Amino acid sequence: MSKFKKKSESSQDIPTAALPDIIFMLLFFFMVTTVMRETEILVKQDIPRAEQLVKLEKKKLVTYLYVGEPKEPEIFGTESLIQANDAFIPIDGIVQWVNQEKDQLSEVERDQITISLKVDKETKMGIIVDIQTELREANARKIIYAAPQKSEND
Repeated sequence: MSKFKKKSESSQDIPTAALPDIIFMLLFFFMVTTVMRETEILVKQDIPRAEQLVKLEKKKLVTYLYVGEPKEPEIFGTESLIQANDAFIPIDGIVQWVNQEKDQLSEVERDQITISLKVDKETKMGIIVDIQTELREANARKIIYAAPQKSEND
């Protein structure tokens, strides 16, 4: 006369009907959140390490200039070149490039543009001074030098 019955030892399967939906959502999430590199770097980049770094607040306002020896010296030579986006530009083309980059921003943000220089450590300082002079003429006064964190082994 017991009112309570023992559960039978039947195995309860985990419902897998929604599993393809979950996998698709994860795949879609990773596809949306992954950021692909926008430019292919055409110059050698052995960037010097830094001890004190500051993280950028608005990465939308940062544009990158890569300076270094070309990866294909038989085509471009061995002198340091300036790469903006996916192409090499001459030093006197920096003002025009900065103006094009400013045109892509809203009017409020144009004066807040930041130029990030990623410079190979074997690059001579003369080209850096020339770049700084051209950036002053283009009224791009915020310049940062990109560098990875210095580790204890360095």
